[in-house]
Amino acid sequence: MATIALVDDDKNILASVTMLLEQEGYHVRSYTDGASALTALSATPPDLAILDIKMPRMDGMELLRRLRQTAEIPVIFLTSKDEEIDELMGLNAGADDYIRKPFSQRLLLERVKAVLRRAEGKGAAATQGQPGEASRSMTRGKLTLDPLRHECTWDGKPVRLTVTEFLILQSLAQRPGFVKSRDNLMDAAYDDQVYVDDRTIDSHIKRLRKKFKAVADEFDSIETLYGVGYRYKEI
Repeated sequence: MATIALVDDDKNILASVTMLLEQEGYHVRSYTDGASALTALSATPPDLAILDIKMPRMDGMELLRRLRQTAEIPVIFLTSKDEEIDELMGLNAGADDYIRKPFSQRLLLERVKAVLRRAEGKGAAATQGQPGEASRSMTRGKLTLDPLRHECTWDGKPVRLTVTEFLILQSLAQRPGFVKSRDNLMDAAYDDQVYVDDRTIDSHIKRLRKKFKAVADEFDSIETLYGVGYRYKEI
């Protein structure tokens, strides 16, 4: 089973979530703050990290930023119930999903399983070399996507994407010029059992644009059609 890192300064959450995940067969490594987790997780990355945003010494977003310098670990953020800015900041930082506190254990398990399925699905495809359309390398102008290796390049320059970002971009690039609604992109990137709202897709799109602009300032291949959705413009 997968190894999950849990980082939260609330010891009650650490205890209850650790027990929940271990009952499901997961191996759990828990930490009370970001600073203590950084060295251990960098040396031995888990299959998934669940990070509280607000923690002493090092918050969840700074921890994610440092972890992503060496590995694309799937991440679920835990965020305060009524503070929507936390959700936006978390998604913009590159998280794959977020859960508001307080949360139900059933919801947490669904989100964990969904994120792991997306990540493991890519790993299985790479191992088996499946010939299906979703696993073939794709080139659209300067963009190249290789699902088997989870690699993305723009004009030959690597662009590091999370699992969710990769799936959204792959869905857009499969049919350049065709509009994909937010619902279409949700279906491409998320499990049917997981509900996400429009803002989640918007935040992932914003993060995608930021990453591509970091390697090509002129990047404008993801177009917004207000009230309709998004489309990929091949250059």
